[in-house]
Amino acid sequence: MPSYKLYYFPIKGLAEPIRFILSYMEQDFEDIRIEKDNWPALKPKMPFGKMPVLEVDGKQLHQSAAICRYLAKQCGLNGKDAWEDLQIDIAFETFNDFRQPVAAYYYDPNEDSKKLKWETLSKEAIPFYQGKFEELAKNNGGYLANGKLSWADLYFVSCIDYLNALLKQDLLENTPTLKKLREEIFAIPAIKEWLEKRPKSEV
Repeated sequence: MPSYKLYYFPIKGLAEPIRFILSYMEQDFEDIRIEKDNWPALKPKMPFGKMPVLEVDGKQLHQSAAICRYLAKQCGLNGKDAWEDLQIDIAFETFNDFRQPVAAYYYDPNEDSKKLKWETLSKEAIPFYQGKFEELAKNNGGYLANGKLSWADLYFVSCIDYLNALLKQDLLENTPTLKKLREEIFAIPAIKEWLEKRPKSEV
């Protein structure tokens, strides 16, 4: 069995989808959480100076989505062919289109520009993506692609708590299909076990 070590900050963030998939695989992994003060010393040792980094038998992998795709192929969370993989990638990339402005808003140190970003998010982006993703899930039998569970679903659900914390609201409000998807994933025994034991973090 491969040896897995996951390096990230002590938050959910972009490492949580990887943690979800590794848990779904029932794969043991070292969840190494780097405190902010320790990051400058470790940064030069990481590919491109960024995290998350997944170490597989001592080999460093970076880019969270690429890691998720790689792991998905190990446990059947990918598509059965190139077309299904495309649908999964489309769902993921569309969610990423939404995640990025949320993060840009939250981490903006300038209060004036932050207010402007919030206006756009609250009046346009949030209701637009809520409606579109709810419709997507309805049209795919409760999932985001191909009518079955995929790594895009785990990515989406694992990141929602993080985005909810950044925005201080429930992004799945008034989206019953997406709520049901989250409940289904949280009820998977291996995921449920991870949720019960993972360290507490605000975001």
